[in-house]
Amino acid sequence: MSTQNRVEEQYQLWLNDPAIDEATKQELTSIANDPKEIEDRFYRDLEFGTGGLRGVIGAGTNRMNLYTVGRATQGLAQFVNQTGATNPSVVIAYDSRNQSPEFSLEAAKVLAGNGIKAYVFESLRPTPELSFAVRALKATAGIVVTASHNPPEYNGYKVYGADGGQLVPDQAEQVIGEIQKVQSFADVKRSTRSEAESAGMLQWVGQELDDQYIAAVTSVSLNKELIKKMSDNFRVVYTPLHGAGNLSVRAVLEEVGFSQVDVVAEQELPDAKFSTVKSPNPEEKEAFTLAIRQAKEVDADIIIGTDPDCDRMGAVVKDANGEYFVLTGNQSGAIMVDYLLNSLKERGELPANGVVIKTIVTSEMGAVIAKHYGVETLNTLTGFKYIGEKMTKFESSKEAEFLFGYEESYGYLAGTYARDKDAVIASMLICEAAAYYKNQGKTLYEVLQQLYERHGYFLESLESRTMKGKDGVEQIQGIMRDWRNNPPAEINGQQVVKVEDFSLGLYDLPAENVLKYTLSDNSWFCLRPSGTEPKIKVYFAVRGSSAQAASDAIHGLVKAVMSRVDQN
Repeated sequence: MSTQNRVEEQYQLWLNDPAIDEATKQELTSIANDPKEIEDRFYRDLEFGTGGLRGVIGAGTNRMNLYTVGRATQGLAQFVNQTGATNPSVVIAYDSRNQSPEFSLEAAKVLAGNGIKAYVFESLRPTPELSFAVRALKATAGIVVTASHNPPEYNGYKVYGADGGQLVPDQAEQVIGEIQKVQSFADVKRSTRSEAESAGMLQWVGQELDDQYIAAVTSVSLNKELIKKMSDNFRVVYTPLHGAGNLSVRAVLEEVGFSQVDVVAEQELPDAKFSTVKSPNPEEKEAFTLAIRQAKEVDADIIIGTDPDCDRMGAVVKDANGEYFVLTGNQSGAIMVDYLLNSLKERGELPANGVVIKTIVTSEMGAVIAKHYGVETLNTLTGFKYIGEKMTKFESSKEAEFLFGYEESYGYLAGTYARDKDAVIASMLICEAAAYYKNQGKTLYEVLQQLYERHGYFLESLESRTMKGKDGVEQIQGIMRDWRNNPPAEINGQQVVKVEDFSLGLYDLPAENVLKYTLSDNSWFCLRPSGTEPKIKVYFAVRGSSAQAASDAIHGLVKAVMSRVDQN
C-alpha cells in the first residue's frame, strides 16, 4: 500500500471507528483541508522503539493519545501474560506533562482488563523511583509516562522489565510483535476504574515507596559526617524545571545533611508548559538562567537542575573568576567518578572487582580516571538500559561489582537499588563532592582543572540537526547511508584509523544504527540518529596536551565533519 493510500485509509478509519470518541473525531475533522498535517499524523504508527513511545500529543496513529497508549498497553499486557508470571503486576509512574495522569490511568485500566494488577503512583514521581518500585514490589514490568526533556507538546511511554531496567532490544521486539497483533481499538480490553479498584487490580501507591526509595538513595552517601560539618557553610540552589524531582531531591539532600538548599520558586511547581524555559533540559545553559540569577544573590556554592522526569541532572559551579560555569555531562561524570573512587579508597572499601560502566559516546576521561584507581571501565551502546542490563548480569554472576554508571547526556547512577539513570542520587553525589572539596579549600572547577592536568585535557562536543516529519526521517537515513557507504580516509588533516559500524553487532553488543570513526590522534566522532527525537546527533571527542590544544582540535574536527553532514 502506498503511503498516501495508507494515510487516507487510516484517517477515514479513525473518523468512522465507533470506539473513538467525538472530541477526537472533531479534532481530525478540523484538519480536513490540511493534507500535510493529515499525512504527518497518519503516515505511520507511532514507533514503539527500545525506549517505548514518544511523540506529539494529538489525534492520529503517529501521535500520543489514549488510543495509541491503549493499543501499546494491550500489546504489553499480552507480552506480560506470556511470561508465565504468577499474579503478574505492572507499576506505573508519570511526570508533569500534559495528559500524563490520563495516559497512566488508561494503561492501568487496560492492564486490569487483561488480568494484570496495576500499581499506580498517586501523583508525579521521578522515573528512577519507578525503576526502584518495580524491584521493590517484585513486579513483572513497569511503565513511565514521560517525554523526558522534549518540548511541551510531546509525551511518551517507556516500558521497564522485571529487573527495573528499560526493555533491551530483544524484549522490545517481543512487545512490538504483540502490539502489531492489535489490529483494532475494539481489540483493546479494559476495565473501568471503579471495577479495577474494587477487584484489587488497581492499587494506588505513594509515601511508603517514597520512604523506601529515599532510604536506598541516601544509603549510598559516602561522607554524611563531613556534610553535616559543612552544612552551615555550604549553599545549594536547586531547580526542578517544573518537573517531578522537587520533593525527592530536596528530601534526599536534607536527609544527608544539606541544610542550606534554596529552590528556584518560579520553577518549583509542576507546569506542563515549562513556561520559564525554552527547553526543560539541564544540558542547556539557558535552562539555568533563573537559577544562576538566584545563586548570585545568595552566593551559592553549586547549582543543580533536574529534567521533568528527574533522570538527568546538570550542575553549575564557580569558575576561576567566580562566574557560574555549566558543567557538561562528561565533566560532571568525571568529577563523580573521581570523588566516588577516591572516597571508597580512603575508606578502604574499593572492591578488587569494581567496574565503572559508560556508553560508547561518553568521554574516555572517566575511564582514564578509573584506571588510575585500578578500576575497569566497560562500554555499552547509547542508552542507560544497556548499563542496567550489565548491572543485572553482574548481580547474578558476581563477576564484577558495579560502582558507577553514566552517559554524556547527564545520566548517572551509583548503587544497585535501581536500573536507570537517577538525577536524585546524582544531585546528592555532586553536592557531596562539592562540599568535600570545599572543606579542602577547593571548588569543583578547580578539581576539574586538576583532573585535566593529571590525565590530559579531554574536550567533547555534540552537534545535532532536527529533521521533522516523514521527509526528516528519510533525510537522516540518507546521511547515515552516505557516511556508511563512503567512509572518509581523513578528516581535519588526521587519518581515519578505525571505523566501527555498530549496526553489525560489534563486541557482542546489540546491533544499533551508530557509526564511530577514530582518527590517528585518538580523537573520534560518532553519528547516531536519536531514538527519541527527530534528530541526528554527532558526537566529538579530543584529548589535548593543553586546554588551547584541545579547543583548537575540537573546533577543526566539528567544522570538518558538520560541513559534510550539512551537505546532505
